[in-house]
Amino acid sequence: MAKAMYVPKESQPKQGKKGASSDKKDGKRKMVAQNKKARHDYLIMDTYEAGIVLTGTEVKSLRQGRTSLADAFVQIDGGEAWLHNAHIPEYNQGTWTNHAVRRKRKLLLHRDEIDKLESKSQETGHTIVTLAIYFKDGRAKAEIALAKGKKEYDKRQTLREKQDRRDSDRAIAAAKRRQRNNERMG
Repeated sequence: MAKAMYVPKESQPKQGKKGASSDKKDGKRKMVAQNKKARHDYLIMDTYEAGIVLTGTEVKSLRQGRTSLADAFVQIDGGEAWLHNAHIPEYNQGTWTNHAVRRKRKLLLHRDEIDKLESKSQETGHTIVTLAIYFKDGRAKAEIALAKGKKEYDKRQTLREKQDRRDSDRAIAAAKRRQRNNERMG
């Protein structure tokens, strides 16, 4: 007589560390800060994802969701990418190990990406801006972009296009509502 084997249900979550850590490994972003002004002021040509070298208190402060990218920019020095002027405030429970608020932080990119960014950023009107800082798989990442500054009339044109798109979406939604109401009445 053969013994019956116990087969756990697949629908039940597994216990232990493997089941708990699988939720974090889905590649989703946990957004910490965005630089919306950069998308308004610059024409984004190409985006890159870069790792950020941080100290312990900086990571803890980022996890609290407190940072500002208003003045942040990227500069290539000696074949390395550096993030300047990103404001990560001091950690509340930090002691003498707290970090400097606006220190320059190293960005981790592939060599060919750094070379491409360096050559493109030396062209007139091009710069490298920081668009966002987020956590991906538990690691701090920065979304940086090669960008070209917009002229004032370009900014106005973008705002006009955005407003026109909103108006047309509103008109379509209103027409659909009227059509549904007419169907109900008739």
